[in-house]
Amino acid sequence: MAMKIMSMAALVAVVLASTVLQTTYGASYTVGDTTGWTVPPGGDEFYDNWTKNKTFFVGDILDFIFATGAHNVEEVTEAAYDTCNGTNPIATHSSGPVSITLNRTGEFYFICSVPGHCTGGQKLSVDVRNGPRSAPTPGSSPNRSSSASSLVAAVSLAIMSAALVLFC
Repeated sequence: MAMKIMSMAALVAVVLASTVLQTTYGASYTVGDTTGWTVPPGGDEFYDNWTKNKTFFVGDILDFIFATGAHNVEEVTEAAYDTCNGTNPIATHSSGPVSITLNRTGEFYFICSVPGHCTGGQKLSVDVRNGPRSAPTPGSSPNRSSSASSLVAAVSLAIMSAALVLFC
């Protein structure tokens, strides 16, 4: 019975450590690359094309680069995104630049609610997946905490290994 409890504890340690390891790395993306967060030259398709070859994971960061007073970033529902309606946003960021961490799986919808900007194409939709990111993807850079996260992951792995040796 004691051996079963120890094995169960080891299994829990492995699951917890793998969760920590999954979220260890994130990528930081500058929305729109050098164009930034603005009414894009390509209209509605600009930000859709920007996301096409990118895979977003929980823990990734979107950096919206814009001048305070010229634009904003509102996280909105899908319906508000489709209609460019910023009257009831989930979150509003008026001071630029702003970094937003993608903290869950699923779709995220962002618009600029300055009149005419969203309808001019300043809107972004990203699909966020759960899963490990072993290294930054092309076109991204490691987020600001990747060194600290790597240390946490290494310590967690060492603790997990010790627990498996001691309890199994």
